[in-house]
Amino acid sequence: MNFHQYFSQVKHPVQCCVVGSGGFGRSFLAQSLRVPLMDCRIAVDIDAAISVQAMQAVGIAPDRIKICETPEAARKAWEEGAFIATSRLDTVAGLPLDIVVEATGNPEAGARHAQIALDAGLHLALVSKEVDSVIGPALAHEARGKQRVVTPVDGDQPSLLIGLITWAEVLGLEIICAGKASEYDFVFDPQTGDLTSNGVTIAAPELASYWSVPAGHAQATVEARAHIARELPQRTVPDFCEMLVTANSTGFKPDLPDMHAPILRTAELPEVLRLRSEGGILENSGTLEVFHCLRRPDEISFAGGVFVVVRCHDEPSWELLAGKGHVVSADRRTALIFLSRHLLGLEAATSIIEAAGMGISSGSAAPRPVLDLVARTTEDFPAGKVLTMGGHHHTIDSVTPMLVDAAPLGDRTPVPFYLMANQTLRRAVKKGEVICFGDLEIAPDSALLRIRQRQDAIFFGDDAPAR
Repeated sequence: MNFHQYFSQVKHPVQCCVVGSGGFGRSFLAQSLRVPLMDCRIAVDIDAAISVQAMQAVGIAPDRIKICETPEAARKAWEEGAFIATSRLDTVAGLPLDIVVEATGNPEAGARHAQIALDAGLHLALVSKEVDSVIGPALAHEARGKQRVVTPVDGDQPSLLIGLITWAEVLGLEIICAGKASEYDFVFDPQTGDLTSNGVTIAAPELASYWSVPAGHAQATVEARAHIARELPQRTVPDFCEMLVTANSTGFKPDLPDMHAPILRTAELPEVLRLRSEGGILENSGTLEVFHCLRRPDEISFAGGVFVVVRCHDEPSWELLAGKGHVVSADRRTALIFLSRHLLGLEAATSIIEAAGMGISSGSAAPRPVLDLVARTTEDFPAGKVLTMGGHHHTIDSVTPMLVDAAPLGDRTPVPFYLMANQTLRRAVKKGEVICFGDLEIAPDSALLRIRQRQDAIFFGDDAPAR
């Protein structure tokens, strides 16, 4: 695609505001200074000083930055051409913006910000997958009613994977499996026998015996590798959350609620991520999956990229492609197509310009609740326990993620993971049980709960569209 031609109808720079100036927000601010069709002069964070620091860190001169905590001060700074740092989105929502980029990663705050943006008549880029996983379809539904768009963003795996899946579908390629690599590779050093992932190193000399997948032994090899690497995280909430967002736009589902999450070398994907009847590990075709990229220190990373494994219907064509270096199974029945990148805020501008400048989402025009991300306990939880969300990846201790069919909230319905974040249990939950909506005390003024209930009414109520 020629992107200059694609965006040629966008005549003026899109005006945007980023909420959350952490890793994604900072990279977005940095790149926005170099994007001709996008301006980002406003950053919102819980403390305006954090936004100031982010702006200065990307090269914005201190004398060009104004801290504004009233709409009047923000309007004056805007008209002066200043960069604006503030602690509240509603302070700047009335400025001549086109789109809000919600990147806090905070489920409750993100829901409030999303509502403020839509109420102000703005488009919404929903970087916070924590929010999207609970109420994304409802927000998109509301936006459509206002002739606005809610979009995921290029730079994050859901948007990139949705793009790859739909590209393959347009070409008539039969997708057996679609997915992404986990955030961190599993790097095996054959000289020392060490296995390293995300800064954690374990002794794993046995892995040398399972470096290849013998024909007919895919499941056994996957299980052996998982056991050898059992001290390293293999099923993380962010990975599952991203697959949910992808599912809501594409209709694809995982093969298992907790996914297979195999540890694989890149060249093994078309051999392993296919049906059991063909020597793979999947029960179903057209599924979503996450894998951990296994490699040596001197081998290239998958870089948390996205992929599809497709059916090779015309063997001579794929024989030709295999000769050119494409990753095709030994029997020429399946092939891997992949994008080994996700550049966070550095490439998000394409989605921002597309949404605000053209009224097109990088996801589905009308996403539906296909899956819910829920949690199973790994220890007994007493009543009164607070399910504290923390850490870089916004996780909750002593639970493991699962993806299940989406359902309306109910007393014994599994509660969405990020709806239960930072909430209190009103009844005990035993080890191995899935936490349900009725197990929780959730504040009645929760914006996330209110919008989720609205989503349930839209998609599961009496007037819901046929599923």
